[in-house]
Amino acid sequence: MMRVTVWNENRHEQTNATVKDIYPNGIHGTIAQFLSSEEVEVHTATLDEKEHGLTEEVLSETDVLIWWGHLAHHEVKDEIVAKVKKRVLEGMGLLVLHSGHFSKIFKSLMGTTCDLKWREADERERLWVVDPSHPIVDGIGEYIELEKEEMYGEHFDIPAPDQLIFMSWFEGGEVFRSGCTYQRGSGKIFYFRPGHETYPTYHQSDIQKVIKNAVQWLKPVNRNTPIYGNSKPLETITQKE
Repeated sequence: MMRVTVWNENRHEQTNATVKDIYPNGIHGTIAQFLSSEEVEVHTATLDEKEHGLTEEVLSETDVLIWWGHLAHHEVKDEIVAKVKKRVLEGMGLLVLHSGHFSKIFKSLMGTTCDLKWREADERERLWVVDPSHPIVDGIGEYIELEKEEMYGEHFDIPAPDQLIFMSWFEGGEVFRSGCTYQRGSGKIFYFRPGHETYPTYHQSDIQKVIKNAVQWLKPVNRNTPIYGNSKPLETITQKE
């Protein structure tokens, strides 16, 4: 059984009637609902919970962490970010959604500003699959089309992705690297752009399919932790005169 934790700051849902109407159980609740299965056990955590819902116990039992944030990146405690980063380096998968590009955890793992252009204009987005052989796009056609989304545009200040999975085109003319994978330590990371809170993006079947595929791809690999530090030789070292 794979264990997934969906983290959401859960602020828009409390203050914005449009968001509450689209996601009555929160963005985290919607994602948790479509991810839950006989093979995937899903829990949720939110910003205002104790330790943001990301206690040592929760993190130690999480195989893949999904992160959605926007209004309150600054409220996430640095010590919690450090714990999440440690778990990623140890092998926990991390799926960063939409405005999570500006989260403390993503910026820490990327080592850059992660800044970009943006615009809210109810414009069409077409996410082109640029790596059709990748498991994250299994079952997805040549592109995913969203009738309305927030625009994110280049330049996106991130390191060059290990693999670029999606490239978005927007009605206003911009393009954006919308699906990027990375490896940090023993952990895998996937950044997936769509998901502005005032649009029903996470109810779209292809978006749900990508997230399901990504969770499977991000799950940790069973392996022994390497031993570091001073090491005795495996073979006899011949002492030279």
